[in-house]
Amino acid sequence: MRYLSVAEAKRLINAASPDFRQLLQGALLTGARYGQLAQLTVSDLNTDAGTLRLRTRKGDGSERAYHAHLSDEALAFFRAAVAGRPGKDLIFTHADGTPWEKSHQDIPIEEASRHAGISPPVNFHVTRHTFASHAVMNGAPLLVVAQALGHTDTRMVEKHYSHLAPSYAADAIRKAAPIYGIKPGNVRPLHGKA
Repeated sequence: MRYLSVAEAKRLINAASPDFRQLLQGALLTGARYGQLAQLTVSDLNTDAGTLRLRTRKGDGSERAYHAHLSDEALAFFRAAVAGRPGKDLIFTHADGTPWEKSHQDIPIEEASRHAGISPPVNFHVTRHTFASHAVMNGAPLLVVAQALGHTDTRMVEKHYSHLAPSYAADAIRKAAPIYGIKPGNVRPLHGKA
């Protein structure tokens, strides 16, 4: 499952068009799906609790709402995005005020990927994987990440992200495995790639 490094995510944000940048930032800060972000209204933000009400549509057509907890950075971002706006307003719109509709994100993320030097270009869903991957690598329990993504249990998060979680086994191997003194050759990857 592909995710962006923090440096790549920053490059993607910086390379995004002004029209698209705020939506992209909202995605990276929450792990929310494109459709969830496109329908967010000002009243979905609870600044007192530091949560964002997100809606998800299930396969049977029913809708379920859940509250995602926001980091300090995400809360500050959303507070600024909604400042002085009425509760019924969409949080994210195009620069001309029109709503983000189905597939409107495809071309802007492809262009931002190209300008950021991310190859192959990413799709919008990679923002969700980026959020979840970094949360897991930074030590968030899988249940917490599952709840942040709107899952009712940890099965999907375990399937896709558990290998990224800090673990006793990984720490024990790194500490106890034999060390042979093998030195890497003088060939180094370019541009920080492994």
